[in-house]
Amino acid sequence: MPTDLPFTSPWLLAPMEGVTDPCFRDVVLERLDPRDLGGAYTEFVRVSHTPIPEWKLAEHLGPRKYGQPVGLQVMGSDAGPLAATVDAAIYAGAPLVDVNFGCPSKGAFHDCAGSALLDHPERIEALVRACVTAAGGRVPVTAKMRSGVREDSRLEEVAQAAEAGGAVMITVHCRTREEGYRDCADWSRVARAVAAVRVPVCGNGSVETHADLELIRRETGCKYAMVGRAALGDPWIFSGRSVTVAEAARFLLDYAEALLTRRKFSQNGASGRVKRLLSFWKAGRLFDGAGPAATRAEKGRRLAEPKPERLWAWLEERAATASAGDCEAGRPSAILHA
Repeated sequence: MPTDLPFTSPWLLAPMEGVTDPCFRDVVLERLDPRDLGGAYTEFVRVSHTPIPEWKLAEHLGPRKYGQPVGLQVMGSDAGPLAATVDAAIYAGAPLVDVNFGCPSKGAFHDCAGSALLDHPERIEALVRACVTAAGGRVPVTAKMRSGVREDSRLEEVAQAAEAGGAVMITVHCRTREEGYRDCADWSRVARAVAAVRVPVCGNGSVETHADLELIRRETGCKYAMVGRAALGDPWIFSGRSVTVAEAARFLLDYAEALLTRRKFSQNGASGRVKRLLSFWKAGRLFDGAGPAATRAEKGRRLAEPKPERLWAWLEERAATASAGDCEAGRPSAILHA
């Protein structure tokens, strides 16, 4: 069983449904040095009664263009199809596989998958073992969990179950399912997992700034730190670099263009995905106005913009605000105006 994780730094981009597809990941990975961002994950691949075919998993992984590994995350409650999907994922090129025991969605909970399994450590152990057996020593298998369903009394038991099943890293999101994404994250839960297992732990939850990456490691003893929603607002959080308005706008334009050309999104579909990022966006002072109220008003206007072409035009205008020497400026995208 391989225990060497392929990450290039301790900072990782979290798997996020509806976000971390190849289009988003590539726009991020293109801009970040492997010494800053150590790896990323696909959106979770839901496995029900039948295994997911290799070609579909290859779509989730996308082409390998950059130095950082992209792990494939699976979620399910039936060991047979889950194991077969892990085998197919390795043939599709996955350098590691992660098993999701953290998804808080109602659909996953109803299907007794994701965070619903946190009340059943014996099933977590069995599912991880099935995935590890299917991997057959070809790639490492990791697990991602929340701190509990309603409370955290079984946190150590769940982490130990994943370890007993053969997971070589355990990511602990320091909120329970019931806590959702509320501002109540408790890093001491990560520290408890670190004390409970011998494999590396990755801390996740309320990592809001670049400084928090090192802080969570120092306060909890975790080896890795994973960023989710904060990376939607500032994809450069892993490097700590303050970017220009032009760089921020160009990131969003490149993301939109990738959605339109690679995934064949409609203009409205691409606009919706970009607005989702804009709702979190902090990088590059993109919305700056004359004070906080004006900045909030500008953000509200852009999120309410009904016409994609107007959103693209605004981003192109912001991208052109850089100096002539800025490589992020001066690259208008014809596809956005088609």
